[in-house]
Amino acid sequence: MCGRFTLRTPTPVLIQQFQLGMVGQLPLRFNIAPTQPIAAVRQLGPGEPRQLDALRWGLIPSWAKDPAIGNRMINARAETLAEKPAYRAAYRQRRCLVLADGFYEWQKTASGKQPYYIRLADDRPFAFAGLWERWQDKTLKDAPVLESCTIITTDANQLVQPIHDRMPVILAPEDYEQWLDPSLDAAEQLAPLLRSYPAEKMTAYPVSSLVNRPTNDSPECIQPQQEQRSLF
Repeated sequence: MCGRFTLRTPTPVLIQQFQLGMVGQLPLRFNIAPTQPIAAVRQLGPGEPRQLDALRWGLIPSWAKDPAIGNRMINARAETLAEKPAYRAAYRQRRCLVLADGFYEWQKTASGKQPYYIRLADDRPFAFAGLWERWQDKTLKDAPVLESCTIITTDANQLVQPIHDRMPVILAPEDYEQWLDPSLDAAEQLAPLLRSYPAEKMTAYPVSSLVNRPTNDSPECIQPQQEQRSLF
């Protein structure tokens, strides 16, 4: 799964890598948690430019009666997107890139859960495969529209397996255009993109329990607890 991640890359780098127009300065984030706003890239129509938006992390299906359901829908399994009622429409029509540059996972040990920070070996930013939805409280007149999203997960690669059996889908840059294309709605064309990222291009190291509290959002969260090492 993916329950916490970071986006500490300077905004100008994100603009260049994800081919964005001018956007406001994003705050550096070291411990992004569910229900918080996260940075997502969308293409809302064929031929339209990419845009960067803030979406609530935790997808709320359009048919939901209570937005609290989104608290339990921060992740969506790649294997069942096309059949799950909560995700199948968004899978066909509302896909996004969730911007990140690392994520946390917790390994079960005899002494408790040990958090690890996992990122690309070259420490560049990347994109999780995401889905987004619009929700509005139909019981209230002129209720605001709430836009939310979820991060897609798949089987862990060799690096992440010793820590957890699932990992977020990290899309290859050459797949961004296809994933965002609003005219593409065929699951058989999208499914091959939802694979584990190559383990040899990533690194992981243990960090302190500071990350366990969402209120801790500082560079100390990603500092190695001990000498950085490979899990191979």
